[in-house]
Amino acid sequence: MRVLLIEDDPMVGASLAQALGNVGMSVDWARDGTDASLATKAIPYALILLDLGLPGIPGLRVLEELRQRGDKTPLIVITARDDTEDRVTGFDLGADDYVVKPFAANELIARMHAVLRRQSGHAVSTIGNAHIMLNLTNREVTYCGKTELLPAREFALMLALLQRPGAILSRAQLEERIYGWGEEVESNAIDVLIHYIRRKFDKNIIRNVRGAGWMVDGAAS
Repeated sequence: MRVLLIEDDPMVGASLAQALGNVGMSVDWARDGTDASLATKAIPYALILLDLGLPGIPGLRVLEELRQRGDKTPLIVITARDDTEDRVTGFDLGADDYVVKPFAANELIARMHAVLRRQSGHAVSTIGNAHIMLNLTNREVTYCGKTELLPAREFALMLALLQRPGAILSRAQLEERIYGWGEEVESNAIDVLIHYIRRKFDKNIIRNVRGAGWMVDGAAS
């Protein structure tokens, strides 16, 4: 899962990037509002973590611009501001959650999972369709009754496909959703991940659309 972290404090940013990386997330770290705005226009993130006190474009303005252009990427505000007015403004502008510093990394990760569940219409820590179920907490995938714990990259690929069931995602689209800034991506990286997933389950868990990309069935669970 590829996440955009927008945080100008180097200690907080480094700590969060490490904590999220430890649970298998790819993290792009923007240190000011201008870079954050550019990143959100260029890359489809699974989720955004947004500090409010940013140099350049203020955090609330980044959020406002994001929603004004129709970008519905789940977003959690992470900030030291704890007054009611800021909270109300953040939610009014389209934030999905609001976490006040200091906070424990495991609490933030739990809130991230909760936001992703709500976006997918699930009340528990899973998303999926009639045949595939992903547990967001422990990276377990269940397909046709068989459950396996997937490595981070394989799980991120399944998550990307299941966030848009029935839609065909190209190689470039999958790479954008799985790999972070500066990560070298081999030309066959997606093929290798899909091969490993199919080997654990069945070739039909991910369908190839020749010349276009890959997809999972769109049937709702």
